Amino acid sequence: MTMAPTPIGIAVVIHDGQCLVGTRPAGVPLAGQLEFPGGKCRPGENSRSAAVRECLEETGLEVAPRELLSEVTHRYAHGELLLHFWLCRPTANAIQQAPHDEFDWVALGELDANQFPAANAGLIARLSAQRSDRPVVDDDQTPSTHEA
Repeated sequence: MTMAPTPIGIAVVIHDGQCLVGTRPAGVPLAGQLEFPGGKCRPGENSRSAAVRECLEETGLEVAPRELLSEVTHRYAHGELLLHFWLCRPTANAIQQAPHDEFDWVALGELDANQFPAANAGLIARLSAQRSDRPVVDDDQTPSTHEA
């Protein structure tokens, strides 16, 4: 019997041409690689809600989800994951705060797919190619009603 992939909600938080990025801690799968805030969906929780919850837990920043950017199923040595990447914006209160020490703001053009887990490659390519004159990811403030 094949196990279903583990659903993961990931917050791709973008503000002023920068993206919120952290480093995976020692002792966990893919330690030392860069990551967006996110984690496993709890029973009954959708990926959108998981992304928002995990971002607050990991970074201390409250975000508002805007749209589902990408869904990727990827098999790692530690298991198969169904990754839901959600475009998020920091709330007005979060803009005034600094994220926890493990996370920092990185310019979109400086993102390097080689520093992230393999499943992030396609999304990193889209984000790092973003320019102010031709945005790949819409930077409007209108929330999406799409649920995953």
